[in-house]
Formats: sequence, C-alpha cells, structure tokens
Amino acid sequence: MKASKVLVVLVVILISILLLYFIFRPNQTEISEYSFFILDDVTEIGEGEYLCSFEGVNHNYILDLPDRIDDAPLVIMLHGYGSNARSFRLDTGFEKEANLKGYAVAYVTGAPSPEDSTSATGWNSGIGKSGNNDVGFLCALANYLCKTYSFDSNRVFAVGFSNGAFMTHRLATEANDVFAAAVSVAGLMPESVWNSRPDRCSIGFFQITGEKDDAVPKYSDDSAKYTNAPAIEDVVEYYVNANALDLSETCPAGKKAILTKYSSPDSVKEIWNLFIPDGRHSWPSESFTGININELILEFLDTQ
Repeated sequence: MKASKVLVVLVVILISILLLYFIFRPNQTEISEYSFFILDDVTEIGEGEYLCSFEGVNHNYILDLPDRIDDAPLVIMLHGYGSNARSFRLDTGFEKEANLKGYAVAYVTGAPSPEDSTSATGWNSGIGKSGNNDVGFLCALANYLCKTYSFDSNRVFAVGFSNGAFMTHRLATEANDVFAAAVSVAGLMPESVWNSRPDRCSIGFFQITGEKDDAVPKYSDDSAKYTNAPAIEDVVEYYVNANALDLSETCPAGKKAILTKYSSPDSVKEIWNLFIPDGRHSWPSESFTGININELILEFLDTQ
C-alpha cells in the first residue's frame, strides 16, 4: 500500500510539473485561427507561376524551389506598393542565393484595396481603416505551400519591402504562430498595429532602416515627431522586450552600417537591427552599402 501511495504522489507531481511547464514556458506562442487557413483554389498559369484566390480576392505568386524540397524552409516575399511578384523577383534576385541554401521562395502579388481609388496592388498592413484580409491570405498561402510541398511549417518566414515591410510587422504581431520570423526592409510599424500589439510576441525579427528613409519615422532625425506611427527605435525595443532578449552584439557592417543583435540563451528567437547611414527608401544595394543584403537576411533566417 505504501509503495502504491508513493507512486500516485509521484505521478501527481509529474503531471503538475508538466502543466506548469506548458503554462509558463518561455516564448510560448498561442495558436490562432490563422494556423488552420488554407487555399483551395490554385491554378498553374506558367512555369513556377500560379494564380490563387482567397475570400474572393485574386493573387498570383511565383515559386522558386531548392533542389531538396522536403522540410525546406519557406520565405514569402512581399513587394512594395504598386509593384508585383515578378518585378520584386527581378529587383532583388533573392531566390538565387536562397535556393542554393535550401530555402523555397514564394514571391506574392498583393491586391488592390477596396479603399484605394488608384487600384494599385499592395498589402493591408493596418494603415487603412479596412481592406483585404491579407493576414488571412498569407497564412493560408503559407499553410497551403507547406502542405503541398512538405516544407518545414516551423520555418516559414516573411520578407517585405516598403508596404510589404509594413505588412511584416502586422504578421509578426498577429500571426506568429504561422511565421517564425520576419524581415522588414524600409518598413514602419503602422499605428494600428502598434496600438494593438501584444505584450509577448514570440517571433524573430530583422529591421533594416536607412538613415534618410523619409517613410520610416525615427528619433535619430526627429521624423517621429510628425507621425502617429511609432519611431522605429521604439519598434525594435518592443520586439526585444516582447521576446525577453538582451543585447548580444553590436558590430560594423559593410562600409558604414551598424548591425545590432539581441538574443538570449533561453530563446531560439533573435532580433537584429541594421542602420544604414545615408540609406534611403530602397532595397539596399551592395555597391552603396558594401553589404550583400540577401546574404545577410539569409544569415539571420539561419538563426531562427
């Protein structure tokens, strides 16, 4: 009888420990409805190019595959306002180095917003009062691609420029159960996203900002005074604190840029911040910065 009582006590203690772990474990990510969204209307319209729709809104995407597809990490590339998947692919060439490193890359075209009279393609990053359900669409696309090609669903990343970068901030705060990390190139965090941000945000994030980028509010040039969107310095600090990270490294990068990294031995997530002196609102060129930005982004994604 005594032995059986001891066994019962041990079982109760073990169950209690497991419950406490799952309740209080660091960097816990809540599962949202987005984890279950998936596309069901996809048509191939050319080699590696596809047409799809989500909630009645049409999109197209270009998929570049590595030699080994099973368990490959996936990068979803989000263009700037008025652009498209094909142009963004031509401008960045990100898939070339990414495929060699084993990453699958999907360049995705946004859709015109019902609020935008110009009918230009873009992303509902949270700047407008309403618009297309682009968080739902991008999660559905990620889920579909992972299921169809057996990609690693734990290593899905979003990389965006300008309006596409604004969108990465929304994905980071609203869909970090689908996206493991995001990269914002010349992108602010919209005011509405900032105001609704969660205290905890388990996601890796890499912010790349040019000193003279007039689209991104900064304390460094006092531009944060003239907008309701948060200063990018506050945004980076938010991601650091939301992941309970500490400063781990500050180092020069390229010709004059400064790369700051934040990490923790208790987390697989890292936050990187690249500040480019004299940089403007553009995808950074190696000739100007001395940095192969595609390689640096992939180096960051390798840590996630």
